[in-house]
Amino acid sequence: MCGRYALGKLQWWILQESFRLQQGALNLEPRWNIAPTQRAPIIRREDGRSEAVMARWGLVPSFWSKPLKAMKFSTFNAKSETAASAPSFRVPFQKRRCIIPAVGFYEWTGPKGAKQPHFITVKDQDWFGFAGLWDRVEIEGETIESFTILTTQPNAAMAAIHTRMPVILGPEDFEAWTDTDNLEVESLLTGLPSEAMVIREANKAVGNVRIDEEWLTEPGDGPQRTGLL
Repeated sequence: MCGRYALGKLQWWILQESFRLQQGALNLEPRWNIAPTQRAPIIRREDGRSEAVMARWGLVPSFWSKPLKAMKFSTFNAKSETAASAPSFRVPFQKRRCIIPAVGFYEWTGPKGAKQPHFITVKDQDWFGFAGLWDRVEIEGETIESFTILTTQPNAAMAAIHTRMPVILGPEDFEAWTDTDNLEVESLLTGLPSEAMVIREANKAVGNVRIDEEWLTEPGDGPQRTGLL
């Protein structure tokens, strides 16, 4: 699974050039601790062109009609092996695929109450893109756009940490993944090899969603600057 990730200091012009975006810039503030239900940028294809929008992490299916607080099932991750047939993800898998930019993600090991977070990045890459799905629904007069991150079987390095890992796409696969006319995408939904990933201990304070600082990506047991909670 993937329950926290970092956008880092990724700048708009990088996304603009990488995806040939022709739109006004999004306000990409540095983010180091993005959690489910928070808003983050995604890249999708609409009306034949790529665009970046802010969306809620935790997919709300287009058929959902109740208030958000009534959703009792988790949708911030989706298994790539079953997403094409699962009720909540089937239509987005066919028609609404997206890329979620990131510089790294977190995963935990250890017993409850003493879990150690780890920060995982891609070797020799400043940033990368998760394979994701997005959807749109109107609830109580509000249009909600949301997304989920696809997961797959872990490589050997990740298997020591968790039973799943997010699907990370190579830049050469971005266009194929977001092109919903392309139905042959299963081959893209594989995990990166162990040698392509860098795993290090992260600060235990990353468990606190109120803290969103760069030092969370480094080892430690709490705040690294005076005055932070």
